[in-house]
Amino acid sequence: MPRQSCLIRHGLCVSILFFMLYGCAHQPVDAVSKTSQPPIETTSGRDQPLIAPSPRHDDESGSSERSACENLSGDLQPDDADTEDTGAEEEDDAPLHSTQHELDDALDYCDAAQDYWQKGELESALEALDKAYALILSVRPDSPDKIIQQKEDLRFLISKRILEIYASRNIVVNGNHNEIPRYLNAKVQKEIDLFNGPEKKFFIEAYRRSGKYRPLIVSKLEAAGLPKELSWLPLIESGFKAHALSPARALGLWQFIPSTGYKFGLKRSHYIDERIDFEKSTDAAIAYLKELHGIFGDWATVLAAYNCGEGRVLHVIRTQNINYLDDFWDLYDRLPHETARYVPRFLAALQVIEHAEKYGLAEITPYPPMAYKTVTVHRQVHLKDLTTPLCVSLATLKELNPELRYGVLPDARYPLRVPVGKAELLLSAINQVPIYVAPQPPPPRTPRFAYHRVKRGETLSGIARKYHTTVKQLLAVNKLRRAGRIVVGQTLKVPRSKSARTAYRASAPKTAEWNRKHVVKSGDSLWNIANRYGTTVRQIQERNKLSGTKLSINQTLRVPSTSSKAARSVQKSKTYRVKKGENASLIARRHRMSLDRFLKINHLTARSTIVPGQIVLVD
Repeated sequence: MPRQSCLIRHGLCVSILFFMLYGCAHQPVDAVSKTSQPPIETTSGRDQPLIAPSPRHDDESGSSERSACENLSGDLQPDDADTEDTGAEEEDDAPLHSTQHELDDALDYCDAAQDYWQKGELESALEALDKAYALILSVRPDSPDKIIQQKEDLRFLISKRILEIYASRNIVVNGNHNEIPRYLNAKVQKEIDLFNGPEKKFFIEAYRRSGKYRPLIVSKLEAAGLPKELSWLPLIESGFKAHALSPARALGLWQFIPSTGYKFGLKRSHYIDERIDFEKSTDAAIAYLKELHGIFGDWATVLAAYNCGEGRVLHVIRTQNINYLDDFWDLYDRLPHETARYVPRFLAALQVIEHAEKYGLAEITPYPPMAYKTVTVHRQVHLKDLTTPLCVSLATLKELNPELRYGVLPDARYPLRVPVGKAELLLSAINQVPIYVAPQPPPPRTPRFAYHRVKRGETLSGIARKYHTTVKQLLAVNKLRRAGRIVVGQTLKVPRSKSARTAYRASAPKTAEWNRKHVVKSGDSLWNIANRYGTTVRQIQERNKLSGTKLSINQTLRVPSTSSKAARSVQKSKTYRVKKGENASLIARRHRMSLDRFLKINHLTARSTIVPGQIVLVD
């Protein structure tokens, strides 16, 4: 079969099956085996995986491909039941057995292509896949369903193999699948000119900052089996600034958005954001790059996907009419502008760094790497309280622990980085460091407006007198043209007078007044205690760090002192249990007190409802 026509057919096969392979939430490649018949144990000797496992993915890929190969081998065996047919039936099945043998041979060619690919002999691998493809084309369309299914399974495997060979053909040198190709075209040169011109100051500063983090990043990349050139990726992403924040809310050296960071194990809470942690974010970036390389196979496409997401790149690949694997730059004009610049920008950075003398970087010295020790701290403290016992600056501790959003450790065991030689000091002094106390929330903001629902018979002038304001102000804030145009049920915005706002501020209990202790007795409840001391249930819960309303006898609670005006007003009050048929007005009359007084000491309004059994305060 002519070589060119085979490759064209393979290219069409790749474009059709690419969506099946990668389009649905990155399904595992062994999904092909799910449509095959149950595997049958064979001794065909095909123990090698159909796809060479990536150096960065342990043995997961190999195991899944091996499973697919075994499934196919099992499916390609003749059905035992067929041997029990009569001689005439065997003659009728002769074409079927011939087709079965051809499918077996096609699978052998796939195995051979795998061996060639592992050795770096790409042309031989493609020729073997050509022959395998020619064999499956000989299967007649009216063959039994089992044969057709085997044909489709083989078509899938052949297409996937071609996809991987083409993806790696620019980076395979004697079997090495782990190098980043170097391009120097007009697009890369344009970015080099920027780095050597208008952006030279940015590049030099980022290059200097790289010294702090790059040794750590290089060691982690080498341990993961990834190219160490990827350690320069933060230069393009963040300029090696740990707190860099993009308009898309991507954060940190590696610029993770919250969802992607969460996917790769970066936690975020009130106290920490691990996207800024230079160690954990590097681990997450390596995991992400591994995943992308497993999808696309070539580093140029991986870098584009890292910038804009694999879904966007896959969509572009699926919707174009040419084989993008012939050259990554086929994708260039179809990607978002920022992403289209991203790959040549990274390649330009490599060119500048690798030819430092040519571009004036030879005399630029990177900052020294950060030296630190990690100590597990079991106490919630503020970094500023550690500066004195450790004799280090707050800026140093923050630089070593950038993930601490407010400079406060979480209320749990936490690994804290400290300068070398300070670990023993920290362990010996940590129990004397004061525990962090969160600042009290600001006093309640005085509302500037009240809201009044118009009742039958009310007028604007009457409402204005009630709220100590003027009709003119009511008209202005409610955008009314005439004073007579209000209707029953209408809600009006009413500006509060200065005296009303002052009274509102004065009603809030002050922090200094909570210096009295109350011992819980039988029959006490938070509601009763709050009324007794002129406060609210919620304030008592907050002051005493109570998560619920359950109390125990002899429990001690912090309550407002008797110096509080609100508390003194209820000291002489006693409790009363509401009976059936009673209301606020009736209870106030029975205890010879005004309705306003009753409502005030019970924190009720004229619209509040009381129910039988409810405990209220009376004089």
